[in-house]
Amino acid sequence: MIPRLRWKRFWSGLGTVLLVVYFSATFPLTIAVAKKGLVTFIPPDPGTTADAIVVLGRGVPFRDSRVEVVAELWRNHRAPFIFASGLGDGSEIVQQLKAKGIPDTALGEEHCSQTTKENALFTASILQPRGIKQILLVTDSPHMLRSRLTFKSVGFEVMSHTSPIPSEFTPTKKAMLMFYEYMGLVSYGLRGDFLKHNLPQQKNPPVAKVKNSANFNLQKQHIEDNRDISYPL
Repeated sequence: MIPRLRWKRFWSGLGTVLLVVYFSATFPLTIAVAKKGLVTFIPPDPGTTADAIVVLGRGVPFRDSRVEVVAELWRNHRAPFIFASGLGDGSEIVQQLKAKGIPDTALGEEHCSQTTKENALFTASILQPRGIKQILLVTDSPHMLRSRLTFKSVGFEVMSHTSPIPSEFTPTKKAMLMFYEYMGLVSYGLRGDFLKHNLPQQKNPPVAKVKNSANFNLQKQHIEDNRDISYPL
């Protein structure tokens, strides 16, 4: 009977701790503190021009607000070119920007990347051979620190401009978003993904060929049909 009582106490105690952690994490104050920790070391947007605006996909809930932010930056002449990056988002963001009157010649995209590291690598493989070095990076504030460090590691000079978190997100979703980003920072740091990489320059990078593949488009559609929101590591 003593071992049974001990196990009951253990699981009861563990359940209590998890409930306390869950409810504490969803408090507005907790979310605000977590967000503050993610944005403290991000320099503000200086308002100067860049070679290109790079917008990262984050799933359907984030897309419309990012399109609005990027279109406004382009209208303010912050950069002559816009590049969208992300599986299930790159092409769609470009289409929405075209609908807002931005010319096709000012737009580019890749829709192969599934992680923030791939966002940076694939974007670099396409833009850097064109002489684009300084970018104005657009993503949500929790994702910005990891994205900024990753893009700097592949040779970009990065200015940061945040887009809003969807207003319909519940406190639980916001808490999970913050938690995921802290885990991403630790994971990338341990793997050395923030260290500077020397990338080979290619006139026709493989990703540019893959994105036009019919087979890849079918795979992309399958992934889109089975996802709601992405938190890419």
